[in-house]
Formats: sequence, structure tokens, C-alpha cells
Amino acid sequence: MTLFDAEDAGDPPSSVAEDDPAPARPSALVRLRMTVAYDGSGFRGFAHNPGVVTVGGTLREALAKVLGQTVDLTCAGRTDAGVHAWGQVVHFDVGEGAAAAEGVIELQRSLNRMLAPRIVVRELDVAAPGFDARRSATGRRYRYTVLNQPLPDPFLAATAWHVAEPLDVRAMQLACDPLIGEHDWSSFCRKPVPSPRAGPQPHPPRRSGDPSPAGAVPSPRAGPQPHPPRRSGDPSPAGAVPEASLVRIVRFARWLELGDGVLRFDIEASAFCHQMVRSLVGTLVAVGRGRLRAGDLAWIIRSRDRSLAAQPAPPHGLCLWEALYEPESR
Repeated sequence: MTLFDAEDAGDPPSSVAEDDPAPARPSALVRLRMTVAYDGSGFRGFAHNPGVVTVGGTLREALAKVLGQTVDLTCAGRTDAGVHAWGQVVHFDVGEGAAAAEGVIELQRSLNRMLAPRIVVRELDVAAPGFDARRSATGRRYRYTVLNQPLPDPFLAATAWHVAEPLDVRAMQLACDPLIGEHDWSSFCRKPVPSPRAGPQPHPPRRSGDPSPAGAVPSPRAGPQPHPPRRSGDPSPAGAVPEASLVRIVRFARWLELGDGVLRFDIEASAFCHQMVRSLVGTLVAVGRGRLRAGDLAWIIRSRDRSLAAQPAPPHGLCLWEALYEPESR
């Protein structure tokens, strides 16, 4: 996230410094901002990728047909393959004529005629001065839906993860408490692949089977340990170097029971890194299944060891619900 940034995925996220200026654009161009909803099924994520069907690529093609020119899109969060969105925010620059009130209304109508119902432009308007869909965002909200009942529901199959065995939702909610605040989320994010131009890495990711780093917290599945897990406030493991790019602030995380076995996980953060929400959901469901304890989340976060968390939940249950901005940016 992140970023996402955001839980953004077809494309690994990259951090953007707060003082990183938005790219300059010719004065003859006007920036438009649109809010987009889409069903991620069948799309290979949002980011434009030649030769691959993506949400961003499909939007670019439709805009090119209507405007008669190609535009570059910047989004709030590059969602992964199969992930949905209700509140994806995108900006692009057009000529002054297309930005006139009548032109904007007609552009929205034309796009929806071409793309709906899989992609819908919910809002389209001239952006505030200096607006940037990614850099101006102060946070993102995601929702993940789980169907927890013995039988699947064909009407929810495309948007919810079906988990047949009963889940302890109270334990799953309790496990959300350690998530709040600023943490290094290495345990729940896919590691970015170092660029070959970046040179040797001082601390390469451990491979499966490598010995644990000094001071690392063992998994509870390994049986009784001679040294108990470190408590909050204890020093970091020897040699551990926090990766600033994976530090995020989670503002809230909660489970809601909506009835008929439908569970919804809501989370808001300053940004998300790659696969963070799906990895959190997979680990929280492991708590609900009794495979982990609620208290395990705290030391899994502190360990910064991806192997201690559960596998990511399936992408089709995830939805980018909203990108947040200051009022003057709206």
C-alpha cells in the first residue's frame, strides 16, 4: 500500500515521500479526477500492462476512443489480479475543451456506456489544484468478505471467500488489537524484489529452511521454547533492520457479522504494502480456526518474518473501498 500506497498488486507498490512533488504538466491541460468501481474478476490487476487485460488498460482504451488521444492514468491503489474496487480514484490530464462542464458529463456517460457493468465511473469532475490520486491520498480503506457457513452461496462466490468450518469471530476481533498503530509490516507483505542495479543487499530475505536470525520469535507450533516471546518494548532482534518502505500506520481494523454467515473485515491505514490485507485476513482466519492464538499477532508483527504468518486470503474477497483525501483536495 504501500503506498498500497495500497494493497495493490498487479504491480509492486513503491513508497512516495511526502515532499515528493507531483509531476508538472503543461498549463494547457486540465486535470480530471474520477471515482471508479469495478469487478476485478477477469482483470490482471489495475496497472496498465501491454498485452494483458487490466482495469487501467481497459480504461485507457475507452478514454482514447472518446477523447481521440491517449492519456496516462494515476490511481490511488494498484489493486492485484481479481481484487475489486468501489472507491478507486484515478486522475488524468485532458485539454481544456474536454474539461468543460458539458464535456465532463458526456465523457462520464460515454465511458459507462462502453464499460458498464464491469467498470463504472461513479464520479468524474475537474480536480482541485495540485491534486494527485496517489500522492494526495491520506489513507485507504479496504473491505474483505468471508462467507462462513457449510455451503457456498453462488451469489457471493465472486466477492467472498467461502470458509466452511466455524470461525471464532470473537478471537479474530481480539487479534485485531495488535494491528493498530505504526508497525513494520514485513511479516504480512510480499518482499519487493531488489533491483539488480541496487547492488548487494545487506540483509537478503531468508529462504525456507534457513536458520532463524538471532533473537527471532519461534512459532507456537514448534512446541515449548526455552526463551519466551519478546514483549512489546523489548529490543529488536539482533541485526534486524526495519525496512522503512514497509512501515505503515493502521488506524482501525475490525470484523463485523452481517448475518447469514457473512463476515466483513474493515481496515484503514495510511497506506498498504503488497498483499498486506490479504495476508492479514489469512492470518486472522487462522486464529478463527484455532490454528493460531489472538495473542500471536503481536509477536508475528515484531518478528518481521513472513513465514510466521498464514498464506494470503484469496483475492476475490478483497475490495478497495475508499481512498481518503483532505477536504481541500476533493
